[in-house]
Amino acid sequence: MKLAMKLRTRLFLSISALITVALLGLLLGLVSVMQMAGTQEALVRDNFVTLDLGLKLRQTLGDQLILMMGDKPDPAAFEASKQHYFQLLDEGIAHDQGGEGRQYGFLQAKEDYLSFLQALALSSDPSHVLSGNEALTEKFNVLRSGLITEHKHALDRINETQRHARDRALLIAGLLGLVGLAVLIIGFVTAHAIARRFGEPIEALAQAADHIGQGNFEVTLPISSAVEMNQLTKRFGIMAEALRQHQATNIDELLAGQQRLQAVLDSIDDGLLMIDREGHLEHLNPVAQRQLGWDTDRLGQGLGSALERPELDQQLQLVLRGGTLERAPEDLSIEVDGESRLLTYSLTPVSHTQGHILGAVMVLHDVTEQRAFERVRSEFVLRASHELRTPVTGMHMAFGLFRERAHFAADSREADLLDTVNEEMQRLMQLINDLLNFSRYQNGLQKLSLAPCSIEELLEQARSRFADTAQEKGIDLLVEVQGPLPWLQADQPQLDRVLDNLIDNALRHTGADGQIRLQARRHGERVIISVEDNGEGIAYGQQGRIFEPFVQVGRKKGGAGLGLALCKEIVQLHGGRMGVYSRPGQGTQFYMALAV
Repeated sequence: MKLAMKLRTRLFLSISALITVALLGLLLGLVSVMQMAGTQEALVRDNFVTLDLGLKLRQTLGDQLILMMGDKPDPAAFEASKQHYFQLLDEGIAHDQGGEGRQYGFLQAKEDYLSFLQALALSSDPSHVLSGNEALTEKFNVLRSGLITEHKHALDRINETQRHARDRALLIAGLLGLVGLAVLIIGFVTAHAIARRFGEPIEALAQAADHIGQGNFEVTLPISSAVEMNQLTKRFGIMAEALRQHQATNIDELLAGQQRLQAVLDSIDDGLLMIDREGHLEHLNPVAQRQLGWDTDRLGQGLGSALERPELDQQLQLVLRGGTLERAPEDLSIEVDGESRLLTYSLTPVSHTQGHILGAVMVLHDVTEQRAFERVRSEFVLRASHELRTPVTGMHMAFGLFRERAHFAADSREADLLDTVNEEMQRLMQLINDLLNFSRYQNGLQKLSLAPCSIEELLEQARSRFADTAQEKGIDLLVEVQGPLPWLQADQPQLDRVLDNLIDNALRHTGADGQIRLQARRHGERVIISVEDNGEGIAYGQQGRIFEPFVQVGRKKGGAGLGLALCKEIVQLHGGRMGVYSRPGQGTQFYMALAV
């Protein structure tokens, strides 16, 4: 701290000396200029007074001469002019007090004027005072010449004052120039000394800092004659050593962390591809290499070109911009060692803590066996549904004939058993129909009959089909359509099946005095149709599997769990997507987004 104070003191004294010399020079010049200006102003004012009085005296004398030479003399006017003339002479005499070195003054002018008046009084003919009267003419000329001479002297004194002022200004300018030159020389010497003492070591330290910033800690530190700079250099060296040790520690930690991360990535059961911000592959784990039959020579390629699927580049760019895929992508078919494998994939952005996207991750999952099982299951369900439908239909018809011919009392045990068998056979028929329809959709056997469809009429017809049921349960069934909506190209019976299933579910999970709303609105190039209730809701853990086949959620279960899965297949067949939003205890909203 003491060394720092010494350095501050030296710099302060050097700069203060320069500022002091400059201020003294400026102060000296300012005082001289003010004195010169005051003196010049006083002299010029004095001489201008003299000029003004001389001019007035000459004008008054001329007026008197005109009065004397007039045809009708006016003694009163002449007397007034004479008194005014004496008054001007007295002002001039008062002004001349202290005026030394003048050849002709107002006191002499007064004497000449008195002589002129005496000669005028002795003149016999006042109307011809200047014709033939040599004495009076001489007195008049002496008076006038004296006034003119005094006028010339005043002008000369003004010129002399200006000359002296100019000479003094040049002198002051010269002095200020010398002061400025002295300040310049002192400043140059001081700056050179400071630069030589501190500049070179500071530049050397700056170069050393650049090398350290680039990771090169083997630097040469300067030695200076200034104790302060040596202390700074010593501390800089300590800092460089600490940074070197810290970097070595950080590198070890980074390498250890990278190895741990590499081990974690390599131990994941699914394939993992790391993609940079430009869409190029930068890493793939061993599982992905086995799934795709690749080695590391694919790194640096684009995702679409590496997998020979150009549409993947479009999906990847959407994810890198922060978007999400609207529907689940199709499986990837990969040929590895002569064997065909099916892989599902997902694309997820990798975001920085500050929000910007650094890249993306592609996760691959081998579903070859799963798809084979689903295909076998679907074929089995389809065949079983066909095989079961015929005998069950025959049984149902035969049972119907039996009920028509059997006569039991309405409150008898036999009648109850017959009703139970009838309900279960209808339930079995519904289950077989659901299985058959779901299998048709999954195997691509179901075709759509597209036609223009009014969304308003679609919702109103659905409301009318369940109006009585909703009224019996004390539930309000409302239709809400926002604005005029375009017509859809859709298979209306299939959409009716979707709405019927959703409304039936909502009625089963909504209590008395509840409310169910059938809503429709436009969102960009899509129309969103939703069924929303304020019932019991769906647990968060069950929402992810709610559209899977044979999965039932909620407390009130019934059927085979194919209703929502069938709805999703119908909506996807229309080129749309289906989703759910629910909060336990506050209700559920199922929605489908269909292209306009």
